Formats: sequence, structure tokens, C-alpha cells
Amino acid sequence: MAKGLSKHPFIVRLLLRWLVSSLGLYIAAAFLKNAISYGNNAGVLIAAGLILSIINIFLKPILIILSLPALVFSLGLFMIVINGLIVYIVSRLYQHLVIVNFWAAMFAGIVIGLVNYLIGTILEGI
Repeated sequence: MAKGLSKHPFIVRLLLRWLVSSLGLYIAAAFLKNAISYGNNAGVLIAAGLILSIINIFLKPILIILSLPALVFSLGLFMIVINGLIVYIVSRLYQHLVIVNFWAAMFAGIVIGLVNYLIGTILEGI
């Protein structure tokens, strides 16, 4: 996340990722009301944010290594596809979060990435 957060324990970083993921899902769902649904239940976003954070910790590094040639060839833009795939996997694992197609999941991945970047930039001095 941010350089300043490296001195904080793992649990604090996990909680921040969880918060950022939940917030990003909320913002993405607000933009794509017809494509992302959580039943207007904040608990769904909180649970989906936790699942997303856990999958990002364990599965994302594996996906990055496996797709390294595509990442190099696309100058890193393939990360959008990886982020979308992870969000799509979360929607399939957690049935209360409904994402109608992969394009909506990719958009949600972009939004979550932007929110992560903005909050990381703000917290960098901590």
C-alpha cells in the first residue's frame, strides 16, 4: 500500500485494504447501478471487501507471475484485467454481491485501484 504503512503491523494493513476494497465496491456499485448489486446492504459490501482483500493477498501474486509476459507486453495495463478477474471471482464466491458481467467487474477493479491509490497517497506520510 503506502510506504508509510510499512512500519505498521500486518493486521492494520489488512484492515485498511478491507476498508478500501469495501469503499471501492460501494463507489463502483454507485456508478453501475444496473450491473453491480449488493441489495443496499452495507454488510454485503463489508463481507465482499474482506473476501476481496484476502483473495488479493493470496491469489493476486500468483496471477501476476502467471501473466508476466502479458504484463510486460502491455506495459502493465494487463493489471486491469487481473483486477477485474479478481473482482469477478469474488462475485462468484459470494453470491450476495451480484456483478452481471466481466466488464462491470473490470470497471469495479479500476475503481478499487483508484480508491486504493488515492487513500495510499493520503496515508503516505503516516
